[in-house]
Amino acid sequence: MTPPFLETLKNAFGYSAFRPLQEEIIRDVLDGRDVFALLPTGGGKSLCFQLPALLLPGLTVVVSPLISLMKDQVDALQASGIAATFLNSALPQGEGRKRLRGLHQGEYRLLYAAPERLMLSGMLEDLQRWNVKLIAIDEAHCISEWGHDFRPEYRQLSTLRGLFPKVPMLALTATATERVRADIMRQLHLENARPYVASFNRPNLTYRVLPKSQAFQQVLRFVQQRSGESGIVYCFSRKSAENVAERLNDAGVRALPYHAGLTAKVRDHNQERFLRDEVRVIAATIAFGMGINKPNVRFVIHYDLPKNVEGYYQETGRAGRDGLPSECLLLFSAADVIKQEMFIDEKPDPKEQQIAHEQLRTMVHYAETSACRRATLLRYFGESWPAEPCGGCDNCLAPRATFDGTLLAQKLLSCVYRVRQRHDFGFGMSHYIDILCGAQTERMRKWGHETISTFGIGQELGKKEWQVVGRELLRLGYLRQTTGEFSVIELTDEGMTALRERRSVTFTQQFAAHEKPKRRTEVKKDRSAVSLTRSAASKPDKSKRRGEILCDELLFDRLRALRRRLADEQDIPAYIVFSDVALREMANLYPATHAEFSLISGVGRQKLDQYAEVFLAEIADHLRNNPRQVFEEFN
Repeated sequence: MTPPFLETLKNAFGYSAFRPLQEEIIRDVLDGRDVFALLPTGGGKSLCFQLPALLLPGLTVVVSPLISLMKDQVDALQASGIAATFLNSALPQGEGRKRLRGLHQGEYRLLYAAPERLMLSGMLEDLQRWNVKLIAIDEAHCISEWGHDFRPEYRQLSTLRGLFPKVPMLALTATATERVRADIMRQLHLENARPYVASFNRPNLTYRVLPKSQAFQQVLRFVQQRSGESGIVYCFSRKSAENVAERLNDAGVRALPYHAGLTAKVRDHNQERFLRDEVRVIAATIAFGMGINKPNVRFVIHYDLPKNVEGYYQETGRAGRDGLPSECLLLFSAADVIKQEMFIDEKPDPKEQQIAHEQLRTMVHYAETSACRRATLLRYFGESWPAEPCGGCDNCLAPRATFDGTLLAQKLLSCVYRVRQRHDFGFGMSHYIDILCGAQTERMRKWGHETISTFGIGQELGKKEWQVVGRELLRLGYLRQTTGEFSVIELTDEGMTALRERRSVTFTQQFAAHEKPKRRTEVKKDRSAVSLTRSAASKPDKSKRRGEILCDELLFDRLRALRRRLADEQDIPAYIVFSDVALREMANLYPATHAEFSLISGVGRQKLDQYAEVFLAEIADHLRNNPRQVFEEFN
């Protein structure tokens, strides 16, 4: 490691060491190479272009999709004494001209701009005069139609390679499957780019899924038991987002909605109040969150089932960006699955329908699995995980009850087999369930299925419970769902073997309490499993968790109040002054001198000069009236 690297890292950003892959990426960028970097949310993507911007003799251009994200990052850079600016349509005309003059005069090291602004002909001409030394494309998955946040305007960026053939390009994203990664590199013409793919694992996040029952009360209990902590509640519809925010406020929890139906002014206002800790909770649709740099989001709740795993992973990744313990809760019900399927079936393009159904099935599998949720997520992105429990998901912390599902499996597998035997083609899951439940429908009579031997043999369960059994058999690999215009359920070879040999089949308890399975022997197990899961998900874990910094909580609260006052005076979000990590380190180490204060994470030269005196005074005043506590090492 050459000294200028560490010196710049500490002086400008206040850090003494790099996170995984940051140094390698920065070295390649400074050597003039194109780079593709996939780093998880909170993994330090921004530093990979911000630090080179201070070492390169020219301008670094950052392509960013959202106005709020540009402002957020520029505010943070300026607070650290770094010359950065952004250009977008929201700026007053006079302010825009002033910034352009500064760019012409070489006053800035970083320029943030949206792709549609960047690709204007006049802007491209200016860029070619501004000594551009690096182009960084943030949220690069937006360029791929296979990405979950595809934005057509990003496609224009494909022309940058021809305009700046000798300028290194850095494409960054936190969420991309192998297919999306390849598409990003192809679209941006990064033929010889060096790819860096970090682990998708977020060790400080705990993942839980709770059967959805009286959803708002579940959310309210969860939020109330985490007093003072910030979080996001993701909702499927605008109406739900409005309703959740309103009811939280009525219950004494400061909350605001965020969705595309609000005016841009209202959305920006609500987001700004959340960033500044003026409200604890944002109830939002997926319109909220891309690039949100608020590091102290302590929980993310999915009020409704996400459409796909990529979106779920990115949305949960907005919790705990600072590395401190944070929680992700998904409320799951079969009704949400049906609602999503109905929306998918309304898509005009059969290919889009097929892809969306496959993505939804994968999401449902995650919600219903009894396996480690962390391992399930990582496998989806092509990463393996050791077999031992992760210690950070409900299935590992409190394994759910299981029961002998052999008889139920035999009934459904046999039903699929008998229908196939008669027609040599298959049907959808709902039709097989109708046969098992003995439904007297026109469709049943049309195909003569009321005469099949399995007709009516499954009346001990309702249709919802049979849907759960069907999904469990799909997950276990005994059934498969075909793709194409007419998707049907088929027996797999393993399912046929299990049917013929009457193999024992173990099911994980999935039924939500409100669905009330009729099998009396299973109700007791189900209730205990739901009770166990609810208890684990509702109460914060008081034991020391991965990433946690034990500290003097009274002092931490005082420092947080001081940070808020200073931020309000400067009209910036509190975390731009210092992160929660920095405050917890102060409340753990009790720095008493400038030298000791400079060792705190995030304290660079600018913040040392600006804040050391006031924070050291607050710590000293606290120690005059309170004993110094001793803690274990936090790093």
